[in-house]
Amino acid sequence: MIVTKIESHPLIGDFMHRILSIFANKRNIFVLFSALLLLSFQACSRENDSKVIDFNKRIPDPQPLVHKSSDIPLKFAVGAMISPKATFVHYRELVDYIGKGLDRPAELVQRKTYSEINELLGEGEIDLAFICSGPYLAGKDKQGFMAVATPLIRESDRYQSYLIVNRNSTLQDLKDLKGGVFAFTDPDSLTGKIIPAVWLAEIKETPETFFSKVIYTYSHDNSILAVAKGLVDGAAVDSLVWDYFQEKDPKWTSLTRIIQKSDSYGIPPLVVSRNISVNLKERLKKTLFSMHEDPEGKKILNGLMIDRFTAPSEGWYEAIRQIEDQSNHLTRQRHATQDAQK
Repeated sequence: MIVTKIESHPLIGDFMHRILSIFANKRNIFVLFSALLLLSFQACSRENDSKVIDFNKRIPDPQPLVHKSSDIPLKFAVGAMISPKATFVHYRELVDYIGKGLDRPAELVQRKTYSEINELLGEGEIDLAFICSGPYLAGKDKQGFMAVATPLIRESDRYQSYLIVNRNSTLQDLKDLKGGVFAFTDPDSLTGKIIPAVWLAEIKETPETFFSKVIYTYSHDNSILAVAKGLVDGAAVDSLVWDYFQEKDPKWTSLTRIIQKSDSYGIPPLVVSRNISVNLKERLKKTLFSMHEDPEGKKILNGLMIDRFTAPSEGWYEAIRQIEDQSNHLTRQRHATQDAQK
């Protein structure tokens, strides 16, 4: 009876079967019962040592990590008016300086085109940016961003489009470029596309009909380089960029020649996203407008050839709106003429 009962117990198994075979004779029956008693005692001891879990006691869930606004990086984009590769270190210093003034970490964001930056501003993916004056007017109502500061360069808030050719070429004016290869910077650039397109429209031409080939370089310094190396016959570039390199590093600008200048227009502004709070915007203005009075800030501005920042005026950009309206009007006229000739 004992053997059958023990062997059927799932906690004993083969180990107890072996013990029972050892003590099969009657003379060892006392030892057998002693062993069973010891085994029962140890089992009870382990049972007393076990821990009991009370499911009525609840441990509160850990609270999610809450980021302070001062921990969120401030994202700063620079348009292609000056290619980041040429002045990256100075813009990096400017971004860090602004972040320090606002007590926020700061990140420099780079994009190829003006339209990409406008879209990121509208979506709140970036907080502030230097953009061209043309894209500023085109996007400020649609994307909701606003100008908060403009740089003064040589104490001027104006800039121009330069039509440049290789120094050794015989080209003297725009008409001489007919049938040549031409470099624009960005489709939305005022100085690098819109203004030269208006010049062509005034002589009843388009880039497609006037030039044999058109390329986009997506930065003004790339356009300067293309002309200097003879890769294109001409290009339209931002006067701020050409003047910057002519003073800081004239290696390539010295191989080009300016054959035409546009009227002057309001300088490209620094804009902020509509998601920026009023408080942060005011602190940003304070940081920028006093930057030239701080030795560290002055050094950074000198690297960018900026005298200081000042408050923008919408009146500065009215002439740009007029030239864009003129460009659109001339385009509509040209299309109407083409349709009538079909």
